[in-house]
Amino acid sequence: MSEPADYYDLSRIRPEVLDVLTRINELGRERFAPRAKAIDDEASFPVENYKDLAAEGFLTLTVPKEFGGHGFSLGEYAMVGAEIGKYCGATALTFNMHNSSMMWSRFMYELPNLTDEDKAAFAPLRERQFRRAVKEQGIYSQPISEAGQNWTSKPAQTACRKVEGGWKINGFKKFASLAGYCDYYSIVCTEHFEGIEPRHEDTMIFVVHKDAPGLTVTGSWDPLGMRGTNSRDLVLKDVFVTEDDLMMPRGIFIKTLPHWPHMMATLSPTYMGVAQGAFDFTCAYLRGEVPGQPPADRRMFGTKRITVGKMYTQLAAMRALWWQVFMEAQGMPSKAQVMRMYAAQYNIMEGVQEIAALAIRTCGGQSMLKSLPLERMYRDSRCGALMLPYTSEIMEDYLSVLTLYDMDELDKAPGDEGGARSSLWRGDAGTLKGLR
Repeated sequence: MSEPADYYDLSRIRPEVLDVLTRINELGRERFAPRAKAIDDEASFPVENYKDLAAEGFLTLTVPKEFGGHGFSLGEYAMVGAEIGKYCGATALTFNMHNSSMMWSRFMYELPNLTDEDKAAFAPLRERQFRRAVKEQGIYSQPISEAGQNWTSKPAQTACRKVEGGWKINGFKKFASLAGYCDYYSIVCTEHFEGIEPRHEDTMIFVVHKDAPGLTVTGSWDPLGMRGTNSRDLVLKDVFVTEDDLMMPRGIFIKTLPHWPHMMATLSPTYMGVAQGAFDFTCAYLRGEVPGQPPADRRMFGTKRITVGKMYTQLAAMRALWWQVFMEAQGMPSKAQVMRMYAAQYNIMEGVQEIAALAIRTCGGQSMLKSLPLERMYRDSRCGALMLPYTSEIMEDYLSVLTLYDMDELDKAPGDEGGARSSLWRGDAGTLKGLR
């Protein structure tokens, strides 16, 4: 398999980050890759991989150092996720769901537009989450999606209502990755008030323990790819929560999309890794270096060599833009930074499928066998373009309207009848369409 030195300028990577990348590759070769087939075959959660990640302290990469974490930037975290993705896409994807909860508590707190009152209310809440992750090695799930709608277009259908001592949550979450295997769920919901239609500004986010009364994991999980994520359904019926269960104060989570849009692109490291893994396998297969396979040298075929060159040029271009995007990621980004991020998201999610398809075609018939990893990577590669809030279709739309329309024209740009542009970055307005 490839090493970070094959595609990164190591002089730009902090030594402690490079140490983590190196260790991830060791774990990947020795443990994650050998386990990946059974995880996919059985659609079983990668429990052993998580034990390894926890033992290394890698579940706290973005937790600030003062709380016992690594204090990695978003870009440094993304590099780690991509290395995991080379070996097991489902592990990398669920690893992101856990770490996203840590990122929200870290990076949203650091936004410059928070008031002193906001920070005073936020500080004890995030300290509680960091303590659970560091001292308890608690694993977080991040279920946001709800069946039948783009969750960025309308307020979350999952509702909470004020009761004595707290709130009661009722609702449903679809694609709840880590369902049944995490310790805590980060539940996004909308507070309901009598006589008022649900609004984005009433969005709340609570941390719900896996054993909370009224919380049920249901349904089966038998998807095309990413089978080990165990993304079953989550039902909440009169789940009681208090002020202490808030992940962040009222009104802050809903600012994530406009103020920190890069944090919603953190699915892409997984697929960057899958693309690299498909390329690495192709090279090893053509060189006759796949373990357990005959050492047949297939490099003499010109068509295969040409395809490998084509795969590399696409992979290198994808990674160069993607790395720039994540290394420059920040709160309150510029239009140019956001446009690059949207373009990188699109290129990764479409490019990984193209690279995996070329890999299958180039390696030939044996690559279709489930005994080899390329068939799994091919199925995994198709899933990223479907994932909200930045699906490939939405990225095409966002890039087009930001290119062709001025910022003050966005609300009148045609094509928004379905409301998908609610999550579109809107510059200095710094808010969702529904909050303007």
